[in-house]
Formats: sequence, structure tokens, C-alpha cells
Amino acid sequence: MLALSAGRIVSVPALIEELWGDRPPMSVRTTLQTYILQLRRLIDSALPAGAPTRAKDVLVTRFDGYLLDVAAEDVDVWVYEQLVDAGNQAIERGDYEAASRHLGRALDQWQGHALADVRVGMPLSIEVARLEESRLIALDNRIGADIRLGRHNAVLSELTVLTAKHPMHENLCAHHMVSLYRAGRQSQALEVFRNLRQTLNRELGVEPSVRLQRLQRAVLRSELDLEAPPGVRRPVRADAVPAAVVPGAGCDEETSGVPVGEPAGTGHLMTRMGGNGWQR
Repeated sequence: MLALSAGRIVSVPALIEELWGDRPPMSVRTTLQTYILQLRRLIDSALPAGAPTRAKDVLVTRFDGYLLDVAAEDVDVWVYEQLVDAGNQAIERGDYEAASRHLGRALDQWQGHALADVRVGMPLSIEVARLEESRLIALDNRIGADIRLGRHNAVLSELTVLTAKHPMHENLCAHHMVSLYRAGRQSQALEVFRNLRQTLNRELGVEPSVRLQRLQRAVLRSELDLEAPPGVRRPVRADAVPAAVVPGAGCDEETSGVPVGEPAGTGHLMTRMGGNGWQR
């Protein structure tokens, strides 16, 4: 919790809630001070011998709270979120090469699940959920950027795993359909749609979104553009379906498709915590 809030004061009540929830021990503040002392001993043991900085300078006592005084770039979550922001900004500019690079580097910061080796209370469990959702959106956007760059074969194995893990995630299913179609595997692209439809019907009693249905019809009719290079505008019919799912774009019935190479005017709708990028 202190590392996630590096450079900011974490109040004693917040630490108590994280550690003990609504059942703190009788001498809770004394126990917390003992934990802080143990942390400082660990920090001291990790500092270079003879270093002028001591543990109390790193884990600092403040009025009714504590502050972890470390450089932001020493916290991997901060580095990750900076790279995600850079990737999202590149998407808004239509620079999919930079977007893929920044988002790929952001995802490389991850080693397993968020706080995998930490026993979390309610406050941290909310943060874990936020980070995991952010990771999925960054992955979705990075794959979308790669598809825009013509790397559909490179993302196929990744999408096979992701759509199995997230069978109701429409953006990932759309990416999978487009990549399979561009790889000459039309029947498998249609099977992805069938699996999505069956899952949505069984679990939620709903149909895939209008955009997914249009994508399915385009695959059936062989109407997707196989060769459209990024950054090139092509004239399309009003009911055309995109040759690639635009990363970062929210989609509803009125914005049913952005042709490959078109700037995603609604790209800002998908932020780091903006859901899965699709509106039903």
C-alpha cells in the first residue's frame, strides 16, 4: 500500500483498514508501529553500507500517517502507467507503431498477477482489480495497434489464449476474427463469433453487439479489406465494417465502423479504466 502510494502520505486509519479491516486488535496503533519498525529494519538491511540515507528517511513518519519517499520511477506501477499513457496518446495521434511499442513495454512490467505475493485487504483488493482491468485494456489496445500494422499472424496465438480466458470480451473476439480472416482462415473467424454468441446467450441471454454482428456478416461475404495499409484512407460504404478494430475506440450502433487508416475520433473514450471499449 505504501509503495502504490509512493510520495504520498498513507494515513494510519487507511493502514489499519487494510491490515485488519473492521476487526483491529485492541492495541492497534502499537501493533502498527511495530510493523513499521520491522519494515524499517528490512529497508536498512537493503541499503548500501555507509549510505547517508537511513530507513527513517525512506519510510517517513508524518502526522497521522507514513510516506514512502522513493523516486517515482523506482515503482513499477508508476512506470507501467506512464507507458500506458504514452501508448494511449500515440493511439489518439494515429501513431500505431509508437502505441504498440509503448504498450508492449508497459505490459513487460508485469510479472504474474498484481500483488500476487501479498495478502491483500479490501482497499488493496480494489486496487488489484483496477490494475488487472488496466492491464487487459492495455493488452487489447496493443493488439489492436499490431493488427493495424499488419501483424495479424503475430497476434493469433495470443488471441487464442485471451479469447479462451475472456470468452465474452467482444473487443478481443473482434480482434481474433479479423486476424483469422486476414490469415486466410475464414471458417475459424466465423467459429469465434459462434462461440461468443453461444456464450452470451447462455450466460446473459443477449446477442453480440451490432458491430460484432456486422463484422460477422462482413466475414461471411468476404468484405473485409485484407491489405489496407495503416495510415491510408480508403472510400467505404456507409455500412462498411472496419478491416481492424480501432484500439481505444468505444463503439455503439451509431459508430459502427471506422475504416482502416481512419483516425479514431472517439479513441479517447477508452481510458485506462474505461471498460472493454465496447458499448452495447
